[in-house]
Amino acid sequence: MNTHELQSRRRLLKTSAIGFGHLALSSLLHEQAQAEAPVESPLAAKIPHIAARAKRIVFLFMKGGPSHVDTFDPKPLLTRDDGKPLPFDLPRVTFAKQSNLLKSPWKFKQFGQSGLPVSELFPHVAKHVDDLCVLRSLHGTNPAHGGALLKMHTGSDQFVRPSLGSWVTYGLGTENQNLPAFVTICPTLAHGGVNNWGSAFLPAYCQGTPIGNASLSASKAKVKHIRNERIDPQMQRRQLDLIAAMNRDHLSVAGRNAALEGRLNAFELAFRMQSTMPEVQDLESETELTQRMYGIDDPITEDFGRQCLLARRFLERGVRFVQVTHSDSEVQWDQHSNLYKGHTKNAVEVDKPIAGFLADLKARGLLKDTLVLWGGEFGRTPTAQGNNGRDHNPHGFTMWMAGGGVKGGYAYGATDEYGYYAVENKMHVHDLHATILHLLGMDHERLTYRYAGRDFRLTDVAGVVADDIFA
Repeated sequence: MNTHELQSRRRLLKTSAIGFGHLALSSLLHEQAQAEAPVESPLAAKIPHIAARAKRIVFLFMKGGPSHVDTFDPKPLLTRDDGKPLPFDLPRVTFAKQSNLLKSPWKFKQFGQSGLPVSELFPHVAKHVDDLCVLRSLHGTNPAHGGALLKMHTGSDQFVRPSLGSWVTYGLGTENQNLPAFVTICPTLAHGGVNNWGSAFLPAYCQGTPIGNASLSASKAKVKHIRNERIDPQMQRRQLDLIAAMNRDHLSVAGRNAALEGRLNAFELAFRMQSTMPEVQDLESETELTQRMYGIDDPITEDFGRQCLLARRFLERGVRFVQVTHSDSEVQWDQHSNLYKGHTKNAVEVDKPIAGFLADLKARGLLKDTLVLWGGEFGRTPTAQGNNGRDHNPHGFTMWMAGGGVKGGYAYGATDEYGYYAVENKMHVHDLHATILHLLGMDHERLTYRYAGRDFRLTDVAGVVADDIFA
């Protein structure tokens, strides 16, 4: 524009108006394009921080606290000194009164090329010992079930915090947009209940989806109302679109609302699940051989076998985190008395299904990038409660991993010569969580969420990765 054109104010406004109109039109088109562009799902798969050894995880949770000295951590001195007093001090805080040392009622035997010892309680799992990484030095802080369950599942026994599965979902998303990223099968409603699979202050989409609960048989553990018998999918789609449009209008005026956005995402996921979930839950589509491998043909192993088979079907369809819980209202793994009867019952119910699960994952090529975690909220004392039981012991206990980039046929850490305290390569629950996240490709110090003015993480201000267990 030259000088004498600028001298005319009218000419300036007239010619500039075209420019303003162009800018306005561009803005409107941009806003329309944004509105029409597909919105990325918050559950979309995310790039991990580091190279991941595992893509997914399944937690085989044994509620009540299985005894490590009777399962995967043999103590010859416990047998030798049966009935004698513990030769060192008890913890400052104990859950209940304890008496003298109590030997294991079961013998241990070495298995596989690794020669790792496993007790008579797990003859089927023992055949897979060369795939197991046995962690013998776990320890926590709380001797009560409620606090210990919350510690194991959320990293805190005092506050409501997001669960491990929710953190994994937040960090990695899922590989199947038609299923939840985090599923918990037959979870216990006691000792923390929904907090053990809750998302707390993380976004609502990180919440675990329960399939049944511990009071139901696995055969009845279904997603309720997965089919709408009154309205066809086309009408449902129109209803959801209308609801979404109305709520987007509300959000444009009122601003962001995490709870409302969470409900909208839940509506959409529930709609998509209608076409996917019934097929996943149809275990009858599995071969008779597969069902027998999981023990579904035996009433003793049927219940847990169904849970494990359902877990495999979720995992192979891209669900990121699956939990399977063995629990009942009478026995669990909490043998303060009748140790032999209770642990025998529990082990028989889960031994064959777990072995079948490991074998099936391996045969399908899933074990190499699926992390399997087995264990409870704590262990049991080597000292007796009464004359035939064991008390809670968070000071030293055993869990094991398989697949997912860990060493097979390997024992990590140790408890003392009687099995009371973790003493070698001690692995706190925070260390366990840090190690799990690392295997899944996440740096536990970088996986944070800003809430109430500070950055939170699963491992709080602790956590050391046990990289010695990596293959």
